[in-house]
Order: sequence, then structure tokens, then C-alpha cells
Amino acid sequence: MAESFWTVGQQVLVLFLLIGVGFVCGRLKLLNAGAVKCLADVVLYVAFPCVIVQSFMRRFDPSMLRGLLAAGAAALAVHVVSILIAHLVFRDKDEARRRVLRFCTVFSNAGYMALPLQSALLGETGVFYGAAYVAVFNLVLWSYGLVTMSGEKTGLSAKKLLLNPGVIGLAAGLLVFLLSIPVPEVVAAPIGHLAALNTPVPMLIIGFYLAETNLPAALRDKRSYVAIGLRLVALPLLALFGMVLCGMRGPLLVSCVIAVSAPVAAASTMFATKFGQDTLLSVNLVSLSTLFSVVTMPLIVAVAQVWG
Repeated sequence: MAESFWTVGQQVLVLFLLIGVGFVCGRLKLLNAGAVKCLADVVLYVAFPCVIVQSFMRRFDPSMLRGLLAAGAAALAVHVVSILIAHLVFRDKDEARRRVLRFCTVFSNAGYMALPLQSALLGETGVFYGAAYVAVFNLVLWSYGLVTMSGEKTGLSAKKLLLNPGVIGLAAGLLVFLLSIPVPEVVAAPIGHLAALNTPVPMLIIGFYLAETNLPAALRDKRSYVAIGLRLVALPLLALFGMVLCGMRGPLLVSCVIAVSAPVAAASTMFATKFGQDTLLSVNLVSLSTLFSVVTMPLIVAVAQVWG
């Protein structure tokens, strides 16, 4: 247990050192909101799909396919339960706050925070299973998440559900995996270099937002702690127990638990800004949950490693 905690703790510390660099860059004005938005687009539309495709560049293995389907099913179950709990807990009269609190409780940072940690602890196998989780995350994000933040069901479309970077990357990767398509080095190398951006760049972005946050004010918002407690502790532990009861073990279990135990998704701030919701609250929740996750993630993932 102690060894597992130390291993995870080291990897989380590496990520937080990168976040620290982003924080300093923000304070020194080496990064601004415009630059960060461009960096986020590069990660979302280029690096992130490359990470997924790279994880699928392997020979077809029926056992891996079963694990992939199990990870997708687990992700769907986690999001459904999270939505139910968020709606039961958060009934605030302030509609903008209620929408943000629910959104931030449901969606973890399964891409920016989880994939780098899955890669560090489990290698390409962890990212392989993590890709399935992120694909379901994207489907729920562009359906339930869009309706929650916009308040309009008319914004939902099959195009937005299917033509997002996560699903496109998963489709391309599945094609390579299922057909055992050999990827030449001249193509694999650029994919690998671009995929490598998925670890440092998102951490710089999170660090920038931390530098922009009024932490003393954020720390005084008691309602935020309920959402953070659900996001970082209650939901991950509930998911862990459920997955173990369903027979999930090994890298599959650990990879899914890493995704569930990640802090609030950075997408919450982007959606809150776009649809005029409580942006400051979303930034505070992302920032505080990211800070607290340096303790909670190693503990929960270490338990998953021991049980798995």
C-alpha cells in the first residue's frame, strides 16, 4: 500500500511541478488568456486524438477488446450515477451556480489529468483503456453537459456527439487495432511526438488558471467543498467498490479508477464561459479540486492497485 501510494504520489508530483511552471508563467504574464485558448485547442484537436490513436497501434487481441468494452461500460455507469447524485445534492436557487455545481461534480479531468497518469503508471495499456473512458466522457459531455450548461435541448445534435476529437481519435484507433493495420514509422513518429504534448501543455494551462484564481475567496465558498468532496472522494470510492464487485481487476480497474478520481474537468470553465454561467465558481472548483487531488488521487489509486 505504501509503495503504491509513493509511486502514484511521485507521478502526481511531476504533474504538479508542470502545473507550477504554468502558474509562474501566468504570474509573469508569459501566458495570457488568448495564448492559453490556442494551446487548449492544440491539445484538444491534435495532441489528444494522437494519444488515443497511439494507444491503439498494437496487434488485435480479443482479451484487450473485452477490456475496452468493459471500460466503456464502467464509464457509462459512473456518469449515470454521478448525474443522479449531482441532481439529488445540488438544488440551489441560483440557477447559474446550480448548473456549474452539477456539471463539475459529474465531469472529471479524464483527459488532461488522467491520461498522463495512466501512461506513467500503466503504459500504453492504461491509455488504451483510458481512451474508452474518455470516449464515453465526450459523449456525455456533448449531450448532458451541453444541455446542463446551455439550458437548451435544441443545442444537442448527432454531429456534435460524433464529430468531437475524442470520438474521432477512438474511431481511427479502433480501425487500426481491429484490422491490425501496420503503421509505418514515418507516420508513427509524428503521432508519438504530438501525443507527447498531452502531458506538459495541459498542465501549463491548469497552472495558468490557478494563477488567475482568487484562492482566498474560493476557500471561503463552503458549497464548493461539497462538490469537491463528491468529485474527489465519494464518487471515486463508490466507483471503485462497484468495479471490484463486478470483477474488474488489474490495469483495467486501475485505469478506470484514475479517470474517475481526477479533479474537476477543465471543460467546466470553457462551457461556463460560453453559456454565461458562473465562470468564477467553475474556475475555483477546477483550481481547488486540482490542488486537493495531489492527496486524494494517490490514496484512491493506491487502494485500486492493491485491490487489483
